Parts: sequence; C-alpha cells; structure tokens
Amino acid sequence: MTNSDHRVQGLDNDAVVADWPAILNQELAWLRGQYSALDEDSHVLWHSPRPFSAAALLAGGSRRCFVKRHHRSVRTAEGLAEEHRFIAHLAAAGLPVVQVLPTREGATAIEHGDWTYELHAEGDGHDLYRDSPSWTPLGDVAQARTAGAMLARLHLASASYHAPQRSAHLLVARDDLIRAHDPLALLGQQLTDRPALASYLARQRWAHDLQRAVLPWHAAVVEQLAAEPVLWGHNDWHVSNLLWHGHGPTATISTVFDFGLASPTSALFDLATAIERNAIAWLDARGGGPVPHADIALALLAGYRQVRPLAAAQVHLLADLLPVVHLDFALSEVEYFQGVTGSPANADVAYHTFLLGHADWFTRRPGRALLDALHAAA
Repeated sequence: MTNSDHRVQGLDNDAVVADWPAILNQELAWLRGQYSALDEDSHVLWHSPRPFSAAALLAGGSRRCFVKRHHRSVRTAEGLAEEHRFIAHLAAAGLPVVQVLPTREGATAIEHGDWTYELHAEGDGHDLYRDSPSWTPLGDVAQARTAGAMLARLHLASASYHAPQRSAHLLVARDDLIRAHDPLALLGQQLTDRPALASYLARQRWAHDLQRAVLPWHAAVVEQLAAEPVLWGHNDWHVSNLLWHGHGPTATISTVFDFGLASPTSALFDLATAIERNAIAWLDARGGGPVPHADIALALLAGYRQVRPLAAAQVHLLADLLPVVHLDFALSEVEYFQGVTGSPANADVAYHTFLLGHADWFTRRPGRALLDALHAAA
C-alpha cells in the first residue's frame, strides 16, 4: 500500500490516492538488469491511472516500453504467463495484439519481493481513449462497429486455443457461476478456498440477495448457455484497451492490449461484456441513473456479425446475458477489496452497486429498453 500522491481512477469516476506505489525511476535500475529491452537511460514518461496495479510508459534509447507491476497476491509470474500464452497464440494467428517482451532468461513475467512484473513493447497506434475512464461509453458508432468486428476476429483466432481455466479468481472475468445450474451451491463451495470473499459475504444476506437480483436472470440463460462452446475471450473489451490508426469514423484498430481479465468463457460472454463496458454510462448516473446507448450496442453487434455471424437465438441469448455477465467478476472485485487492499468501503461498492445494482438496473425502463433493442436486432 502507499501514502504517495499518485492518483488513479476511483470507483465513482473520481481521482483517488493509489493503493499501489507508482513505479519510480529508481525502481528501473533492477528492471534494467532483467530486461535487455531497457536501456541505461530508460525513465518514466507517464503513469497509468488504472487502479488495480501500477503501470508506466518508459522511454529510453530508440524505443518505448510499458511496464506493469502487480502485487504477488493478485498475480504471480505463472498467473501472468497464462494470459501471455493466449496473447502469443493470437499474435501467431495475425491479430494485432500487444507484444510481451521477455526477460534476459526468456520469461515473460518475473517476481521480485512482493511484486510481479511484465514488460510490453509500446503498442502501435494512438490511444484515442487514454483520458477516458474505463467503462466510459464509446461515442462514435463507426468506431463501435470497428471494435465489434475486431472482437469477432479475436474469437475466430481463439477458437483453436485450448488451455485450462485461469488459476486465479482475483480480477479475472470468469463465467463459472453463470454456467452453473446452481450458482449458490457452487459459490458456497468456492468460499472454502476464497477466505476473503467468505469473510465479506458472512456479513451479507448473500444467498437472499442473489436469489432476488441475479437468479431470475440466470434462469433465462443457463440452459441455452450450456450449448455455447467454451472459448477464451478478452473479457474486458473496452475502447480504452485498443489503439487506433486515424481518427473519427474511418479510424482502424492497430493494437489490442490489456488481457488481464482474459479466461475461457464464451464468445457471447465476451461480446456481452463489450456491450456492458461500452454502451452503458454506469459512471455517470446523474439524474435518472445510468444511461444506455443502444446505438453503440447495436453497432458493436453489427460489426461483430459482419465477421462472425450469429443466429437469431444467439442474439437473444446475448441480450439475456447482459444482466448477469458481471457476476463472477463483481465477486472477484469484492474479494480483492476485502482481502488485498483492505477497503471495506470499496468492497461494499463492488457488492451493492456493481453486483446487485447492475442486475437491478436491467429491471428498470432504461435497462429494459436496451435489452429490447438487442432482442429486436435478432
């Protein structure tokens, strides 16, 4: 933890003191000895405002790199290697993904003290949404269509990738509970191995809460979802994780990055997550609450179907997934805030506002209108 003045994006779309200390130039001395890609004059240009790790853009010599540092309780070197192997598969299939740089000994991640590090080459293209917080709705319909098409390309490449489930629950967008016929029973079984989550939920009427807010939506998808093949997805498909060539409606995607939430889920799970991230103004709830952007949702879907066609029944299932697609990840955020950063207030936001609040929003008129628009597109 840190008492520095480094600020990151908070849960209310505000700037808050970072949980993790910023990466400093002094810290780079050790990293230079591990990575041949770093020069003696490598120094920090910019600190990322994302909250779950510390990251910085580095400059030195003729190249720039992006270093990301995780606490070892969140990511081990082997845990990072799970997503790095997926990135390597996508790169071999021709996807424009970020390049993971190896250490001098050939590892793609390295541990040192309490920390785990990864180093990426600077991605090709412009970060058009660098100053936009995660989950800020995409404002350009043409770019939404382009993003949907690129996600479909990723899924075509991912279809030939077969690897087991991620070793971590923390900050990974899994779909274990969504696919389970009895999510409450499965969650109860998981709590033995997830003591921080168990500690938090012991203070909540969690079975009652999920029975009320989540299980009615879950009942509508569980049988149909069983027929959807397991497929590794990006699982955090927001435009702030894409780099672009050009501006405006003719912009093209040049780099895909940030695979930290990637895991084996399904294509529809990944697409539903993209709609949730890009087409609903969750963080701007002034007035009548979060505002849906149906035009962005439909453009993502249209771009996707141009590359990877979906049957009408799959589009209906996509819409029905939206109210529950966040289930596993929201619980992982609760676990992170309770057990890693020791922030009960943030754990409350993850539980009440994210886990329960997002599901409840779809019972209201704006949420229903977005689901109706997607169903009508089938």
